[in-house]
Amino acid sequence: MISFKQLPFEAKAAVAAGVIFFSTMLSRSQLAEHLELKTRRRLVRLQMSLFLNTLMLIGSCHIWRSTVTVFSRSSAASSVCFLPWKIAVLIFLALAHSSFLTLLFLVAEEPYFFSLAAYTCLGAYILLIFFLFTLGSVEQAFKFLAGRGAKAGGKNSRTAMKPVLSVMLTVVLTIVGLLNASQPPAVNTVEIPVHKLPSTMNNLKVVLLSDIHLGPTVGKTKLAMIVRMVKALKPDITVIVGDLTDSEARIMRPAVEPLGELNSPLGTYFVTGNHEYYTSDVSNWFELLKSFNIRPLHNENVKIVSPQSTDDWFCLAGVDDIEANALRYAGHGMDLKKALGDCPGERAIVLLAHQPAAAKRALQERPDISLVLSGHTHGGQMFPLNAGAYFLNPFFVGLYKVGQNTFVYVSPGTMYFGIPMRLGSRAEITEIILRSP
Repeated sequence: MISFKQLPFEAKAAVAAGVIFFSTMLSRSQLAEHLELKTRRRLVRLQMSLFLNTLMLIGSCHIWRSTVTVFSRSSAASSVCFLPWKIAVLIFLALAHSSFLTLLFLVAEEPYFFSLAAYTCLGAYILLIFFLFTLGSVEQAFKFLAGRGAKAGGKNSRTAMKPVLSVMLTVVLTIVGLLNASQPPAVNTVEIPVHKLPSTMNNLKVVLLSDIHLGPTVGKTKLAMIVRMVKALKPDITVIVGDLTDSEARIMRPAVEPLGELNSPLGTYFVTGNHEYYTSDVSNWFELLKSFNIRPLHNENVKIVSPQSTDDWFCLAGVDDIEANALRYAGHGMDLKKALGDCPGERAIVLLAHQPAAAKRALQERPDISLVLSGHTHGGQMFPLNAGAYFLNPFFVGLYKVGQNTFVYVSPGTMYFGIPMRLGSRAEITEIILRSP
């Protein structure tokens, strides 16, 4: 029987990641009720950071072997440039690994340069792993098709070509992704027919924000820009459908102050995303948002009354993020029955639900909902994560029609999470025009 010491490094890392993941699930289910909120918050973040970093060790080992070890076995190892390259790869990997730790130690009103550098390296790390794997697969396929009888004369050059090409593609796409993400969000205007919407509320304007992720790489300056863009649109209603933040309210209070400038006449509303629950600070965030005249919809609803007639109104409801249930966050969790408790069937219903999976669940339970507004997917945010986001969510991005009278709109996100890059997606502020059928 093979002992743990005899296992390859990658296998040891996988085992360690499994142990950390198991301990995380155990602490969430068994210890959550016995720990102080502050302690639980730090424990969850530390466990997640350790889990992700342990998994990344497998990829880091592959990157080191592909970009350093391969060249050290060739004549290129004697080059005066090899030592700086070795140091550069080591720094790159160290920064990528440290990115998750910035959530614990480096969050403030504006992002620290170290946090931006670390998360940029994390994005480049993902790209590099993808290209090394893809080009390696192509190489293996070529060898298989060529057969063993093929000449091996160009073996060394082909071996060196894979990491060189991977690094070049990674550098180019990292620059493109950084430039794309640095641009202001695009304003996307969408007209949506809303079943049972009163005619006096035709052309009502709703601005949808999602996934701003105030934290290590998004701060007050970017939020102030978003608020200015929203105010210029002059919406009747502004809604924020989760993942506003990645940190505690006490730390991010200065950064969130621009939200106080939102002055939509029919109100500004907020529902939680999964990242609000990762902060373990939802109650304090609710109080902070209320101080800025933003109303959290905690499995509840409000009547949006027509400015022209008090008899005309629709029901705007919001549910907690479904991940609150999995995290066993006390007093929270998606409760559609409570959220729509006094929403009559003869009125239009607009539901705010952070995750598309929650939108699907809601429509299965209440098919009379007229419109669901979601976020969460980021449109995949960056290649090659787009494919995973597409297959893991019932609705990916944009407008979907469900049944005869229901629509779902999924925002690609107003900023980004952590990695300050966008590839194959674009940050968006959505201007939704409600149409009366």
